[in-house]
Amino acid sequence: MEKFLISYLLFINLLSSVSIFHDKRAAKLNKQRIRERTLFILAILGGSPGIFFSMLIFHHKTRKLKFMIGIPFILILQLITGFLIERNINPSFTF
Repeated sequence: MEKFLISYLLFINLLSSVSIFHDKRAAKLNKQRIRERTLFILAILGGSPGIFFSMLIFHHKTRKLKFMIGIPFILILQLITGFLIERNINPSFTF
């Protein structure tokens, strides 16, 4: 189960990073863009680190307040949730 979770998180974060890169490129070329809702869905599905760091690296969506607040908020919620789940599964787990 642990290997599956790690593989899933690697995949969803890679997909999220590629999506931000693709959207940035589409914006420059005036082509069809990726919906903001799709980017938020990817973040909620576990791709928030990939989206957040890609936003900073590619300087994309950094002027949009809902992205600069929303994506880190999702990331923090996911980290807290993961910590609480791990602590309930493994009581000796410390941070």
